[in-house]
Amino acid sequence: MRSSLTPRTVAVIRRDDADHQNHRGIPWLNRNVLGISLTSLFSDMSHEMATAILPFFIIFDLGGTAAIVGVIEGASDGASSLVKSYSGYFSDRTGRRTPIMFLGYVLTAALIPAIGFCTSWLEVLVLRAGAWMGRGARGAPRDALLTESAPRGSTGRAFGFQRGMDTAGAVIGPAIALLLIPYLPYGSIFFVSFIPGAVSVVVVVALVREVRRNKGSSGRSFRSSVTGLPRDFKLFLVGVGLFGISNFSNVIFTLRAEEVLQPSLGPLQASELAVLLYVVLNLVYAIASFPVGHLADRTSKRRLLAIGYVVFALACIASIFESPSGYILATIFILAGLQSAIVDTVEGAYAADLIGGSQRGSGFGVLQTVNGIGDFVSSTTIGVLLTVVSAWLGFSVMAAIAIAGTVMLLTLTR
Repeated sequence: MRSSLTPRTVAVIRRDDADHQNHRGIPWLNRNVLGISLTSLFSDMSHEMATAILPFFIIFDLGGTAAIVGVIEGASDGASSLVKSYSGYFSDRTGRRTPIMFLGYVLTAALIPAIGFCTSWLEVLVLRAGAWMGRGARGAPRDALLTESAPRGSTGRAFGFQRGMDTAGAVIGPAIALLLIPYLPYGSIFFVSFIPGAVSVVVVVALVREVRRNKGSSGRSFRSSVTGLPRDFKLFLVGVGLFGISNFSNVIFTLRAEEVLQPSLGPLQASELAVLLYVVLNLVYAIASFPVGHLADRTSKRRLLAIGYVVFALACIASIFESPSGYILATIFILAGLQSAIVDTVEGAYAADLIGGSQRGSGFGVLQTVNGIGDFVSSTTIGVLLTVVSAWLGFSVMAAIAIAGTVMLLTLTR
């Protein structure tokens, strides 16, 4: 069968083979994959504990609205996207991934708990944006190092395991928050989140090591490194970017569930049940990530990613008819968790197939920047639509854009 990859991409992949020669005989679950995954576990435990209660802290304690929550989520993702591309490029240029990762985890671990001191939503915006800049800075070097640490043909499993551990933290963190809500004010729960955040910094120092690799881009400028990325990867980014405009933060699902439940349950019980549903979402995400990654190593990543986009559209459609019904709420959050597992795992594994070692940090940086811009647009848009217009229009628009992104992905990529 004739290959559908361009000659340039084939050449990149062949050159990249040299980076994987040292992995022969090494298991896919090695020290680096385990260390990166454990770091993600504790870091997500920290900031997801805070994220689960953030909408309620802003609305009930600081007098904010759904639109303000959307703006904070979107602005944080936008701030994160500002540093993603350059941090990936810088890790390519210097040949060092771990120092940037360390700095990113330190910033997130320090700034997220500080939100508990805030007395206005503007202060929350500044701290959350700063923490997310740290999160953005560490992402591309981490994904590049994860790819370089896994034997060829095992990137799907490596990404699936890492995303699964990452999301296990996103289950444990909100679960702890759920247990603490009856006993602590929202602001104090942010202080508790400092503990797992500090552990994540210790783990990255103790376990994660650099991987020896080719440094073919060491003399390139940032611009030439980005513009020189393979054509197939750039086409892939078009579909990813369009879908990203629809793929808003899962916090919006939580906020919407709380609003629907509040008339019948009251603010406290509605908040508790909404956080519980958020835990269910992340539990589905954690359980599904590794099987999805395993499947991605054995089937078409393109088609599997398209399925993830469609699943998100279905979650949006189900949200149009959201009611206090447990069946409808459970369906929405299960679909949202499944799409997160598919999209987050397969996008990374697919990108690893399309970019070579000398450009890997830059490529992951651009991918995450595109996603960050999409997150900013989508979270801000859905927050405004829910507040100013209606949930029906907001979720309908997002579902339509997600379907358009699916079509674009299947049309442009091979």
